[in-house]
Amino acid sequence: VVADSRAPRDGAHIKIIGHYNPRTEPVTLVVKEDEAEEWLRRGAQPSETAAKLLTRIGVMERA
Repeated sequence: VVADSRAPRDGAHIKIIGHYNPRTEPVTLVVKEDEAEEWLRRGAQPSETAAKLLTRIGVMERA
């Protein structure tokens, strides 16, 4: 989810670019990688957890 850092955690979001479910086997991680890369290039700052997940699939290195 792309959201304004000043908005509440469960508040309005700008765009949904994927989802993560650690409780499935195997873990579910779906990301619109091209959109994630674009947001990072525009200066979006991922949370620590989001950065780890994006690194796992190679998005952080490409952005």
